[in-house]
Amino acid sequence: MNLELTETQTLIRDTARKFAKERVAPRARTIDREEYFPTELFKELGEVGLLGVNIPARYGGSEAGVVSYALAMMEVSAACASTSVAMAVTNMCAELINAYGTDAQREKFVTKLASGEAIVGSFALSEPHAGSDPGALLTSAVRKGDKWVLNGSKQWITSGAYAGVMVVWARTSPAGNKGLSAFIVEGGTKGLIIGKHEDKMGLRASNTVSLTFEDCEIPADQILGKEGDGFKLAMVALDGGRIGIASQACGVARAALDASVRYTKDRKAFGQAVAEFQAPRFMMADMKVQLAAAELLTFRAAHLKENGKPFTREASMAKLYASEMANRVCDKAVQLHGGYGYIDEFPVERYFRDARVQTIYEGTSEIQRMVIARETFKLFS
Repeated sequence: MNLELTETQTLIRDTARKFAKERVAPRARTIDREEYFPTELFKELGEVGLLGVNIPARYGGSEAGVVSYALAMMEVSAACASTSVAMAVTNMCAELINAYGTDAQREKFVTKLASGEAIVGSFALSEPHAGSDPGALLTSAVRKGDKWVLNGSKQWITSGAYAGVMVVWARTSPAGNKGLSAFIVEGGTKGLIIGKHEDKMGLRASNTVSLTFEDCEIPADQILGKEGDGFKLAMVALDGGRIGIASQACGVARAALDASVRYTKDRKAFGQAVAEFQAPRFMMADMKVQLAAAELLTFRAAHLKENGKPFTREASMAKLYASEMANRVCDKAVQLHGGYGYIDEFPVERYFRDARVQTIYEGTSEIQRMVIARETFKLFS
């Protein structure tokens, strides 16, 4: 793996950095306080190529690769994790449909996602009683002539109230994981009912809702992949999604570290800057080392995926370490700010709240350890 960025990777990173600095960061605090979902930003993200970073150009994507996507996620996340999580899910849905969809599905849905025409995408897998265990999923899909009819409910769906395109998992037979299938559902489809917005600890500008399907009819040709392939598609998508969340964690941690450096250089105590004391300097040295390690794990997983090599274990390693690292780094950032770290005048309290969910969604830390152990033991079987 070449650790020097290519020209394309540098361009994507710089584009994302500029957009994040000029368009995302200035409103991050306000949209967090007001729980405002910035729909206008996503059309702009599509225009600069950040909603389809790893999508072919013929479908409106940047065709820049997975490492570029990780870099872009880090930049946007450092400005606003709420914005970046919607960006991540949109990229994930576009990639899944591009990989397993028909030509017609790609032309219609991937193009809408990458351009921002769909505003955002949603990944509707979790249910009230089925989070880490997709095999417990109860939402059903029944074939009736030239339609599929969906009934059931989903929980914790990112951007669900605004998504123009959703990938929805439903049970098409009682055969456990083998009975699951994936479907493309457009926002506004009759029978799709949007639930209340969840009032969350963090990521407050990210829309999170429940969904209910009541005799929701979709065309038969909107099944994604083959009937019964749903579990496989979910696992593929989650592997890639974990690279996105690892990248998000790195971006948030970097923002927390940068804020801590600025604050401790300006804050005076006992006649000198806080940054001159050994204890804060050692804390920030540890924060920097952990961040650098997480970034390397993330780039390694992204590089493997980009080159078509197995990356399941590496994606879980990156997600596990980076998400737990971000929680540690943000905790230290609040401590370094003292009382100011506990009020929203300074951004570290937002980083601390936003980081907390990163060890939960896209597979909890406990699930990541199960995946890593399983893949490690395969080496000795």
